[in-house]
Amino acid sequence: MSMRKIAVEEAFSIPEVAEALKQVARAPGESSDLPLMRGIYDSQGGYGSMKFLEGLLDLEDRRLKDMDANGVDMQLLSLTAPGVQMFDADTACELATLANDRLAAVIGRHPSRFAGLAAFAPQSPRRAVREMERAIRNLKLNGFILNSHTNSEYLDDPKYWPILEAAEALERCIYIHPRGPADGLKGPMGHYGMDSAMWAYGVEVGTHVVRMMASGLFDRFPKLKICIGHMGEAVHFWIWRITFMNSRSQLIGRAPKTSLTMAEYFQRNFVITTSGVEDPLALEYSIKKLGIDNVMWAIDYPYQPSAPAVAFMDAVELDPADKAKLYHRNAERIFHINNKHTGSQ
Repeated sequence: MSMRKIAVEEAFSIPEVAEALKQVARAPGESSDLPLMRGIYDSQGGYGSMKFLEGLLDLEDRRLKDMDANGVDMQLLSLTAPGVQMFDADTACELATLANDRLAAVIGRHPSRFAGLAAFAPQSPRRAVREMERAIRNLKLNGFILNSHTNSEYLDDPKYWPILEAAEALERCIYIHPRGPADGLKGPMGHYGMDSAMWAYGVEVGTHVVRMMASGLFDRFPKLKICIGHMGEAVHFWIWRITFMNSRSQLIGRAPKTSLTMAEYFQRNFVITTSGVEDPLALEYSIKKLGIDNVMWAIDYPYQPSAPAVAFMDAVELDPADKAKLYHRNAERIFHINNKHTGSQ
């Protein structure tokens, strides 16, 4: 009996967003996202040779063939980083709406192969909420994608709380995906390729997550669900020390008093994916630390190849019911994906 495979951090783009990012990449600037963007969108540097842009834009030919060749039943698609978060608010809102419409149309043509996370523009929280509501209620998308900081600001800033309130009310998860580090973090990461997935991405999202927990916002939004990739961006490997030091900071008045510990928030409000990390020991620890219900499989296509990601998960020695949770059942539950699949476990 086959096991359904749903990959839950799979990137795409549309020509209009790609062209807008190309213009940003060609302009002068100090953003830590620019080296990668210039390679992908303006063919400068080694990233251009990896042909990521072709993989991002081709949804219905090359991608489906790759999925078929590797036994991947479904991809949960999300607009690739940095999404719309480097544009002015009006442009960002317009492009998020367009991307969500295109995403819904592709899903409509291939409902058994694709699901999707909606983009929104944090630059305008009020309009972001409207688009979030439209994406779930009208377009029937499955959750939301956010690329960490916006203008070096994080979701613990109360100006973004309407977004969190909307996600909680809609009962949909926000996937926080990495982007280049915020201005205050980027200094020592600008060398040796450390500015992206090698190091800075995990540091960026991990910082975002710890800020959210330590700020106390999950006391205000207790049912809010956040997903992070890349085997949890290492947060749970540090969670004992994070919890201990936060309790000390609360005691001496350096951090807000919270109703739960950092470890309890991470267990209650977060889920993680395996995207881009094919390490069996890391997966074993993640399952033991967070519970099998809080871990999902992902590839990180087209930035990571599909075949090794499938081989990695196929080789994991788990009870079939637990492997089914990693491969598809957790994704179906967390992202409200139809669980009908002929012959699957």
